[in-house]
Amino acid sequence: SLRTAEKELLPGFHQFEWQPALKNVSASCNVGIINGLSGWTSSVDDSPPDTITRRFRYDVALVSALKDLEEDIMEGLRRYEMEDSACTTGFSVLIKESCDGMGDVSEKHGGGPVVPEKAVRFSFTIMSVSVLADEKEEAVTIFTEPKPNSELSCKPLCLMFVDESNHETVTPLLGPIVAERNAMKESRLILSIGGLARSFRFHFRGTGYDEKMVREMEGLEASGSSYVCTLCDTSRAEASENMVLHSITRCHEENLERYEIWRTNPFSESGEELRDRVKGVSAKPFMEIQPTMDALHCDIGNATEFYKIFQDEIGGGYRKVNPSREERRSWRAALDKQLRKNLKLKPVMRMNGNYARRLMAQETVEVVCELVPSEERREALRELMRLYLQMKPVWRATCPAKECPDQLCRYSFNSHSFADLLSSTFKYRYKGKIPNYLHKTLAHVPEIIEREISIRAWASEGNESANKLSRRFPEM
Repeated sequence: SLRTAEKELLPGFHQFEWQPALKNVSASCNVGIINGLSGWTSSVDDSPPDTITRRFRYDVALVSALKDLEEDIMEGLRRYEMEDSACTTGFSVLIKESCDGMGDVSEKHGGGPVVPEKAVRFSFTIMSVSVLADEKEEAVTIFTEPKPNSELSCKPLCLMFVDESNHETVTPLLGPIVAERNAMKESRLILSIGGLARSFRFHFRGTGYDEKMVREMEGLEASGSSYVCTLCDTSRAEASENMVLHSITRCHEENLERYEIWRTNPFSESGEELRDRVKGVSAKPFMEIQPTMDALHCDIGNATEFYKIFQDEIGGGYRKVNPSREERRSWRAALDKQLRKNLKLKPVMRMNGNYARRLMAQETVEVVCELVPSEERREALRELMRLYLQMKPVWRATCPAKECPDQLCRYSFNSHSFADLLSSTFKYRYKGKIPNYLHKTLAHVPEIIEREISIRAWASEGNESANKLSRRFPEM
């Protein structure tokens, strides 16, 4: 009976159709787990790549996810008294897509050679379902995902055993998914919900990506590039001078145009001039990603920066021109020891979300200040953290306008004060350089919230938590 239950819950159980039929996608509905490469037509000289990848067909997986929400959708229709036969068309579904590399997933205790196994997971979340009734002017939202960052709402679509840095392999593996997604944008799904056939349109938004993956998918140079931002054209030096005043300009279409310029060099420019013209686009953009900022990696990136500031302040880095490696190491050891003793915060090899959340607190600053000799520097550190904690709820809240309206209103003011503090008291750290996420935090948050309403709801967190589950249950 478990097997039967499982069959009903996994993609491939429900009947549906597309109007018009999807281009280059078979019409069969009962397709379960398939080889990740199906959908590629191999030509004679294509050697089949020896990658292990499994996926669901995108449309079949979406149908399964919608059927999971059948009761919620019906309840939403009842709330607006639309459950009768009048309402069968005009449904639209908003999808969040996430994709992330999983680092090392090798067997820790198996025999045999130790091979560094990397994996990449691609998943989607149904964020909302709305309906535009025939005689109505405006669409009403009949379902909104209450926990958009839970691993429960985040449906796996594809698992690939491949290193996320290996562009030549990741792109063909995601190719069929992109092709199916493009086909679905042009078509309507006819699916029975509540006993009536209803028609759905899908809108896809790739937002659950860390910066490394965004740069890879959109054809930008890697994170260390002097083009510091995936949202605007600024250079690292400019962003360290002018920390706040930038607006979002990059988009998928522009990246494609810039790639063409990069490829053809129509104005016969030198390498440097050409690179400046295309602002760091140097590969073909492969998948459209929404210009937003990932809340989780924003926390991690900024905590990393504060961790370094704490070390510098403990050692008096602002007075020294080029401190030696040994000096820096001793400052870090002192900081780790202090955090461990007073906050029970164990040092980590790589900054992670949990450590970042614990580190970024007013009490942390008080503990660090015990090791900072000058009262003036201690005050500056306290103020820096105070401003940061005023800004942070805005990208951590699922709906900032409801949850922290005051902080949202004061965000621009706070980010200006924060930037002023960095460029005066802490200017020794920002001579011509600034970390990527710190730039986004100071320059782009209000504009993203204006467009998207929330940063947190569209984050990669659900996908990251589900990565943990994949590690726990590798047989899935």
